[in-house]
Amino acid sequence: MEILDKKSTEINSFFTGLEELLDTIGQALKNRTPHLNGEKFFSNRDICRMLHVSSRTLQDWRNTGKILFIQIKGKILYKESEIVRWIEKNICL
Repeated sequence: MEILDKKSTEINSFFTGLEELLDTIGQALKNRTPHLNGEKFFSNRDICRMLHVSSRTLQDWRNTGKILFIQIKGKILYKESEIVRWIEKNICL
């Protein structure tokens, strides 16, 4: 029976694979969007980036009812389907 140490190819390969898996999981968690009943939800930051508007403009749109949102314990979220519908209705392509 061969004793493996940290310099062996098998151990290096194992730890390299673990590091790659950890990176993949980290990226997936970083890029995820919350789901509820199959619906994706976006944050203020997500919507500002998507629509290329400032957070103040987005707040004005919320205040005037131009864009639909939900608020849960102070967190404002936007349904993906509502945003797509809003874009189709309000932005000429």
